[in-house]
Amino acid sequence: MHPATSPTTGTPAGRNHRTLLSRRRFARGLAAVALAVPLVLGAAGCGDDEAGADGPVKLSVFWWGGEARAKLTEDALALYTRKHPDVTFEKTWQANQGYFDKLATLTAGGDPPDLFQIDDNYLAEYAARSTTLDLTSYKDSGKLDLSKFPESLWQYGVVDGKLAGIASGENTQGLVYNKTLLARNGLPEPTTGMSWEEHIAWAEQVAKKSRLPGTQDPSADYKAFWVWLRQQGKDLYRGTELGFTAEDVTRWFELWKGARDRGATPTPDVIHEGNATDITKQLVVTGKAATSWVWANQMPDLKKNTKDELGVVAYPGDPSAQWARASMYWSVFRGSKHRDIAVDVINFMNNDPEAVALLGTDRGLPSNLDLRAKVSETATDPAMKLSIQVESDLAQKFGPSPQVPIKGHSKIRSELTKAAENAQYGRATPAEAAAQFIDACKAVIR
Repeated sequence: MHPATSPTTGTPAGRNHRTLLSRRRFARGLAAVALAVPLVLGAAGCGDDEAGADGPVKLSVFWWGGEARAKLTEDALALYTRKHPDVTFEKTWQANQGYFDKLATLTAGGDPPDLFQIDDNYLAEYAARSTTLDLTSYKDSGKLDLSKFPESLWQYGVVDGKLAGIASGENTQGLVYNKTLLARNGLPEPTTGMSWEEHIAWAEQVAKKSRLPGTQDPSADYKAFWVWLRQQGKDLYRGTELGFTAEDVTRWFELWKGARDRGATPTPDVIHEGNATDITKQLVVTGKAATSWVWANQMPDLKKNTKDELGVVAYPGDPSAQWARASMYWSVFRGSKHRDIAVDVINFMNNDPEAVALLGTDRGLPSNLDLRAKVSETATDPAMKLSIQVESDLAQKFGPSPQVPIKGHSKIRSELTKAAENAQYGRATPAEAAAQFIDACKAVIR
């Protein structure tokens, strides 16, 4: 599941510019970007069209999300215009599905947005093709103030030594559980720091006493696998290669085969249902498991789908394996004629108190720690306050951020789901499924 997935599930009426392009066409589009960018840069020259110098400036902005996110973003951009009357915006937004196909089409077709939203599935791909502006000089000069960001948060936007994106919010992995169910059956709540084996034993007891599987099986969930790897001294990626072996994947799949055999998890069909990215289909709210593996900031949207009280803790094991994760980024097109202004807009949306208050936690917790504290003080939604509190508590335990995922990360995620489900359904042993996954990953990154 992608961080902050839930706000993307709505499809904007009348403004959903979906295109369903093949992966091959997407790759061709990015290749075209690599050729097109130098031409655009040549036209743009070395300077920036400052607002007021050559008349009003219209900045194009592109993002994905539902109507709620669109309203918040448009309000923040309108606030910028009130404070900078010579700058207006051409705003385009759509649902998550098809967004990156559309972005590839725009950039390859010579009509790229000046400022666009991106996530870590694609940041490395766009940075590698010099589509994104290196923001390092802006950070160093103070024009882009990241001094209030957790260091690991802004560093999670660095690709090959270049600052390719700025976190629009912070998120981390969250183990969400049904407090009402546990209280009704006199069962203890899970805690941050419990081992994976302790979590599975706890889930088995939940299943025996409540007759509801204690936990969703997360063997197909890259977030859980990634945290588990970091706790083993490994990582998802090392440079441009995988950071793990077939033996690591086998151990991971065997861990969850044992959990299934003990009745701690649902049946494969229900596990498959829980692997869906839609927040409304998470098993903790559909009543098919006591626990789901999601993002901490999704607590408010999960709560909307159940009458039960929910709680959230870190994933099992050492919580220092988790990090200040960029929920998503803002990036500037390298060939933009208005790149200085685009950077200033990013700075504004992260550091202006009014803008941050408007945007709230829709894209994750505010990156600016001082302003995050103010948002927390004024939050009225109990689920939102809990997600902020959990993230703030975990921030004291976070470890260093890993590198941004490599090109092909989204495909590798889908291959993990495929391999894990082969093991879950018994179509392959854990070792066979692990070998299939490794082979598929090598084909992706070759």
